[in-house]
Amino acid sequence: MLHIFVDADACPVKEEVYRVAGRYRLHVTLVANSRMRVPDERWIALEVVEDGFDAADDWIVEHVQPDDIVVTADIPLASRCLKKDAHAIGTTGKPFTEDSICQVVATRDLLSGLRETGEITGGGPPPLQKRDRSRFLQQLDAVIQSIRRRHPLEPSVLSSQPLIVSRSPSVCSGTKRHAKKY
Repeated sequence: MLHIFVDADACPVKEEVYRVAGRYRLHVTLVANSRMRVPDERWIALEVVEDGFDAADDWIVEHVQPDDIVVTADIPLASRCLKKDAHAIGTTGKPFTEDSICQVVATRDLLSGLRETGEITGGGPPPLQKRDRSRFLQQLDAVIQSIRRRHPLEPSVLSSQPLIVSRSPSVCSGTKRHAKKY
């Protein structure tokens, strides 16, 4: 069954993952080095791993299956997941693919080397913009649709549970409903 894993410690798009996963009735596992607040939904799990270099990454790689989705900004983790035939999406919505991962790793290593020698300063990704969140939502939706087209829909564990459209009291007029926002 299609599952979404989130490299959660510094993930800025967790709310977007919840929203899309809820719409498609998919399970989500957030993997982190420390406890964090997650929505109280039975389809969302938090896996807290021991402190240690790459402990969260190792846990994800150990549990990911072909055609699962991994949300991460960690390029080496994305590369490891691709080798297990999973899909990897960056937090800005850019997909990591077999064709692009080598160039992405090379660019990362080059910039890291330049920072170490003082040729460039700073580093890290720029702040997430609205367009990045939009691109992430579109890409996550596209990957899920692509997987579902290739594999007939398996009965979901969530299928017996009605999807809640809104948590707040209804303020809608007529039959128009607002989609649930996590």
